[in-house]
Amino acid sequence: MSSTLIHERVAQANAGTNPAAICRLRSGWAVLGDDQFLRGYCLLLPDPVVGSLNDLREPEREVFLTDMAAVGDAVLASTGAARINYSILGNTDAALHAHVFARYSSEPEARRSQPVWSYPLQQRRSVSLDLVRDRPLMGEIRERLAGRAV
Repeated sequence: MSSTLIHERVAQANAGTNPAAICRLRSGWAVLGDDQFLRGYCLLLPDPVVGSLNDLREPEREVFLTDMAAVGDAVLASTGAARINYSILGNTDAALHAHVFARYSSEPEARRSQPVWSYPLQQRRSVSLDLVRDRPLMGEIRERLAGRAV
């Protein structure tokens, strides 16, 4: 498998140089997303990186999906979101990664029932990760994941 942004971010997390890294879980790294248009957007990056969910054996697959739900639980509790959306696509970066999106009742009604991807790209990228602003949220998510962290 060729190197992808997912490979780079996991390598940075392992080296302690990924500023978006929240914590290491059994299956990989919980990280805050580059775009924070929907506050609390996180990803779960597997470590080691694999091509897709189907490349994991059943025990590792169960751990990854359980960790993904735990990240969702932590984001939900930390943000006061109305619900969490999960996506595993792998269309741009052909490496397994799970998107964990907080969804809010304050979103426009027409968008609330649509996937996050229905927002225009420019709007989704309108609020970038800001470590000064987002570090407290990352700490709260980390605390909520403490029992799962390795």
